[in-house]
Amino acid sequence: MIFKGKAIKYGDNIDTDVILPGKYLGITDPNELGKHAMEGIDKEFSEKISKKGILIAGKNFGCGSSREEAALALKYSGVKCIIAESFARIFYRNAINIGLPVLEFPKALEKINNDDDLIVDLSKGIILNESKKEKYQIKPLPEIIIEIIKDGGLVDHIKNKGKL
Repeated sequence: MIFKGKAIKYGDNIDTDVILPGKYLGITDPNELGKHAMEGIDKEFSEKISKKGILIAGKNFGCGSSREEAALALKYSGVKCIIAESFARIFYRNAINIGLPVLEFPKALEKINNDDDLIVDLSKGIILNESKKEKYQIKPLPEIIIEIIKDGGLVDHIKNKGKL
């Protein structure tokens, strides 16, 4: 799986309360949730991400509560994938479960700038920074996680395997 897009960059400790503020938790339409992604930190995020697509963050992305809606809001806002220095464990799992690609790159904030043109290959664990003419090798996602993402999430993956 390969994703292309421009980087939009944030810092460390981006928690689920700013990814999706609590006042939106009653919304059940994922497209509507997407309109409010990152609203707690950047009210123009949904407009920016629609033109860029690849979210870059620092350490501990998705910390805080275990609300699955935070990952869902990001997916439906137009985020193609998230590259962070590290993820909160529950957020990471929630993202995979809904089919949102997440990659750990310990030097993400150092190496990638806002608006850098990126090509991300999940299977090979390669990030090409076309703006800087650099290639970063990271740990690729396991094949089972790539299959879950390709299928659109864990529930659809299980359905596709005929187990539901």
